[in-house]
Amino acid sequence: MPTSTTTFSLIFHPVFDIDNITQQRRWYAPFPRSSNSARVKPGQLWGKGKDDLKKQLDELKTELGQLRVQKIAGGASSKLTRIHDLRKSVARTLTVINANQRHQLRLFYAKKKYLPLDLRPKLTRAIRRRLSKKDAARVTEKQKKKQTHFPARKYAVKAE
Repeated sequence: MPTSTTTFSLIFHPVFDIDNITQQRRWYAPFPRSSNSARVKPGQLWGKGKDDLKKQLDELKTELGQLRVQKIAGGASSKLTRIHDLRKSVARTLTVINANQRHQLRLFYAKKKYLPLDLRPKLTRAIRRRLSKKDAARVTEKQKKKQTHFPARKYAVKAE
């Protein structure tokens, strides 16, 4: 009785942390790898440059368009099952492109005074509108004089 063997492997790919500019790596649980050629492996995408990713994205999109035309024309069903894998591959490629762009923007704006809105931390509206620590600590001249001339009184309890 023949048995099918499925290979398992751990995927090791970088994930960009929003708060940290540094690149982190995370382990993901094993899953069966399909031997489908339409599938793009994320581990290979992270090492590629911007131009290579754009070129690969164009190739995937043209192939996807051709398969969709074949679907309407009534092509072979074996090729039509690749549409799902191609769509997911396009999504993976776009994810890597966007993550790299955001990472580069974070590096660019690291020393600047203002960050673009989409790179700022997503907080509640109340926290975003709150005074900064510097502004909250500011004191008027009159209040400064009061504090210096009439400091807080210190009390001591006499032990007997």
